[in-house]
Amino acid sequence: MNTLIAIIGLGVLCLLFEIFNLRKAIVPVTIIGLLAVLGLTVSEFNSTESYYNNMITVSKFSTAFSSLFIVLTIFLVGLGHNFYENHQNKISDFIAIKVFLLAGAVAMVSFGNLAMFFLGIEVLSISLYILAASDRLNLKSNEAGMKYFLMGSFASGILLFGICLIYGAMGSFDVIEISELSQSAELPIWFPIGIALLTIGMFFKIAAVPFHFWAPDVYEGSPALTTALMSTLAKVVAMATLYKLLSVMNADISEAFKIVVVVISMTSMTVGNIMALRQVNVKRMLAFSGISHAGFMLMTLLSLSTSAGSLLYYTSAYSLAGIAAFSVILYVCKNRDNEDITNFHGLGKSNPLLAAILTASLLSMAGIPIFAGFFAKLVLFSQTIQDGYIALVIVAVINSIISVGYYFKLILAMYTKEPNEERTGRPFMIYAVAVVAIALNIIIGLFPSLVLDILG
Repeated sequence: MNTLIAIIGLGVLCLLFEIFNLRKAIVPVTIIGLLAVLGLTVSEFNSTESYYNNMITVSKFSTAFSSLFIVLTIFLVGLGHNFYENHQNKISDFIAIKVFLLAGAVAMVSFGNLAMFFLGIEVLSISLYILAASDRLNLKSNEAGMKYFLMGSFASGILLFGICLIYGAMGSFDVIEISELSQSAELPIWFPIGIALLTIGMFFKIAAVPFHFWAPDVYEGSPALTTALMSTLAKVVAMATLYKLLSVMNADISEAFKIVVVVISMTSMTVGNIMALRQVNVKRMLAFSGISHAGFMLMTLLSLSTSAGSLLYYTSAYSLAGIAAFSVILYVCKNRDNEDITNFHGLGKSNPLLAAILTASLLSMAGIPIFAGFFAKLVLFSQTIQDGYIALVIVAVINSIISVGYYFKLILAMYTKEPNEERTGRPFMIYAVAVVAIALNIIIGLFPSLVLDILG
């Protein structure tokens, strides 16, 4: 609860800095503030408490994922220093929205009541709608914002309907009461229907097939930094929240439900990777890559009692690689009309450091040692085999091999093509974020127990 209050206070402080014309201090003060909030969150790791009649609960799960969200937000705010340099009169708005979005993310993994869950997801979603359409003079950004708003509102309606059905079946929004009542031998038919609707709404948020159609267009049309946020922080938040929702309401007892998860996981991996092979726009390619990674993350739903650590590790590896990759994309595609692969021609010659970082990020996403992405998939596959889903693991391994094709298409463009034009400038924050993010990815790859042991 202290974490949530501190984040909201920091967001208000960002807006006050605009009033006092302290725009240049907004980014460094926000980063320092988020580091302090991270320390506060870590200090509460071993505590298990509830606040406001169990509206907010603090647990190891919520603390671990909240810490990851804060780290990702620090990176995204740092990248905003250069990305918004031509919009200094609006930088307080952009940074404050990201901080308030973080508050919604923390509420989503800390809820003890379905009302708080819905409040958190709406705070996060509305922030994303605004950021997607924030480049108001760009028609693609306008289109992305409108598409995301319409589809997101539809998904929110499904979520709300599911919550209403669960309340109608159980007579409570409190997840502890719902969990206890769900042990009953005779459950009202509205309860499984409500769980199904909640799951469908969250499948949309993580862009799992067949609820993925919005993702490529929205990712491509949104400003690059917003795409980075949606691809990393927003996806990780939605997956962690879906995992917690199903865990606290004992929704993993149905074999039919597990079959649905297996089918959606397989199709998400396959559709995402096959479609990514055809893309020439890097943001669109990473959108389909994110769809395939959503399929991998869904594998953790097959063993809700034991796979929380695996989910934390996979999401950490994926999001850190994504942040590092988008840092390079922001540098290469700045002041360009598109994010096509041709913009990356010759990057290995013109900027070897950023080319190496982007290569490392893509190799991590593909699941190549020594990067965390390899060990994340290894842990996930081992857990899934133990649960008896060998066919799913075989499909996942085949898809990991397919993904190498489009990742290496970009890598080869950087090292085998001649540069289109000379790139000038060495923005410190972009370099710092890229280096730190990929360094953390390698560290947790070499020492996976640093993350895996957090949740046991």
